[in-house]
Amino acid sequence: MTTVTGGVIYGVRLRSSFEYRYIGLTTKSTDVRLRQHLKVAAGGRKTAFYDWLRKQDRTEVIADTLDWVEGLDDLGRAEITWIAYLRRDGQPLLNLSDGGLGPTGVVWTDEMREAARRRSTGRVGVSRFAEENPFHGRKHSDAQREKWSAERKGSNSGADNPNFGKRGADHPRFGHPMPEESRTRMSEQRRGAGNPNFGKNASDETRAKMSAARKGRPMPSSRRNAHTRHHTNKGVAMVTCQYCIEDAGTTNEE
Repeated sequence: MTTVTGGVIYGVRLRSSFEYRYIGLTTKSTDVRLRQHLKVAAGGRKTAFYDWLRKQDRTEVIADTLDWVEGLDDLGRAEITWIAYLRRDGQPLLNLSDGGLGPTGVVWTDEMREAARRRSTGRVGVSRFAEENPFHGRKHSDAQREKWSAERKGSNSGADNPNFGKRGADHPRFGHPMPEESRTRMSEQRRGAGNPNFGKNASDETRAKMSAARKGRPMPSSRRNAHTRHHTNKGVAMVTCQYCIEDAGTTNEE
């Protein structure tokens, strides 16, 4: 395995201009790094440099080698020096940071955030599906999924949920019924062992709470009991009640 010990400082500009728009460092060749930048820009990353890059004819964009530096630490310091020098020279650089090994010096001001918001407003996002998605066919490990689950636990519940307290037309799902196919699939998934409460018994404490909550509430012990209480005793006949139908048949026979 080859250990990288140095790299180059490069500047991105148009062939027709001597104004550099971006200064970077790389341990690869400038041509390879420029192709990477163009690929990222095509992928839709939203920064001032990539927004500018998307607007250009890619055949007119070039990367000049400005300096070769031995040693990664010195390479990072050289990038900082070049960015500072060209900024003093009045070059319209689009670098967000002051350079160096890592995102040093990036402090977004309110003006920068507002400018980024305006640039992204109305922009159609880039969606990559199936084979075009770089994660297609792969799965996150169980350890990673458990880590995310622990990090997100409770972060979207109660008042932290953006839809908390929304009812009726205020809720984003209002007027969007779940398709019958989805309802059936969810029902099948939650049957038997798929039910999170499968094989579990309510604790004595839970049973006591449920009993206290229902205290004083009429609770028919069976469907027949409910029919007698709510239909027969009140003189109500429901065409959807099997016992009302049976009672009506018995009355007709008599």
